[in-house]
Amino acid sequence: MADSNRLVEQVQVRIDEFLSTRVPIVAAISPDLTPLVAFSRQFLSGGKRFRALFCYSGWQGAGSSAQDLSPIISAAAALEIFHAAALVHDDIIDNSDTRRGSASAHKLFEGMHGENAWAGSRSEFGRAAGILLGDLLLGWSDELLDEGLDAAPDQTAARLARAEFNRMRTEVTAGQYLDILEERAWLTQPEAELLDRALRVIVYKSAKYSVQAPLVIGAALAGASPAQLDTLRAFGLPLGIAYQLRDDLLGVFGDAAVTGKPSGDDLREGKRTVLVALARQGLSDTMRHDLDEQLGDPALDEARIAALQRVILASGAVDRVEALIEANVAEAVLALEDSPIGEDAREQLRSLVERVTRRAF
Repeated sequence: MADSNRLVEQVQVRIDEFLSTRVPIVAAISPDLTPLVAFSRQFLSGGKRFRALFCYSGWQGAGSSAQDLSPIISAAAALEIFHAAALVHDDIIDNSDTRRGSASAHKLFEGMHGENAWAGSRSEFGRAAGILLGDLLLGWSDELLDEGLDAAPDQTAARLARAEFNRMRTEVTAGQYLDILEERAWLTQPEAELLDRALRVIVYKSAKYSVQAPLVIGAALAGASPAQLDTLRAFGLPLGIAYQLRDDLLGVFGDAAVTGKPSGDDLREGKRTVLVALARQGLSDTMRHDLDEQLGDPALDEARIAALQRVILASGAVDRVEALIEANVAEAVLALEDSPIGEDAREQLRSLVERVTRRAF
């Protein structure tokens, strides 16, 4: 835990240093751009830093003995900036008003519009400015990654890490598209395919990007062997699936004080998750129709949310999701056994298993 805390501190320092180098560039254009930097700092402070931790664990797992940690710290920090960009865009797509218990980026821009009595629509300005902030963070993640890779002693390993980062970026964008597609096209898809389609969204929108890719990027930067990379992929994918399944439960049943999002937010957004797919399988035709009718209604109040939560619980879907989490965790842990990963790194990965899958409601 102490090592994890030190890493998180180092990543935050690197992010702050990087942002400080971008302030003069933005300030030289116009003082009107100050909010872009201020909001960037806000969204890049705090958080669980799971992607940075997995990136560093992958680097450790490959047995790196490098004394200069700047390349891996920069890569881990770049992943956190990429994650912030994804969250800004995700909140716009999902019409989410909050993030980590505070206003989401587009809502902050809406507030600016209202406070200054500017012309036009507050919401349109907020969404447009939020998209641009996400784009800016996305570009900055690339710049910071390049700074770290340029400092790596092994440029062949650096190129492999860059290739893995590029793959991750493509996959998570594809997964995000599949997610919004499922919310709108599920009614036209064969009933028997809905669960598999929801699982596909989990794999590409979250599992690879949250766990597997950071592990492999860190390991690649350390010059990992093919066997080590295969082990980390075999560990990271099921753990990433378990991580997102836990997130799906939190999205329906989570305490806002813990998640930073309103309880039942996924129900208001109409997320077609594995939890929902399994719930539909366990409901009568009438109850299934009622669930489908209410999912995605942004006006769902606490009473209707509570009623839907009871329906989902009664369907047996929560128990089935918990069983899926356990099965994927077991698969991930098994992948580490007799693997070419050092014992210290294996122990660190086992501790991360607990942290990402045992989060409370």
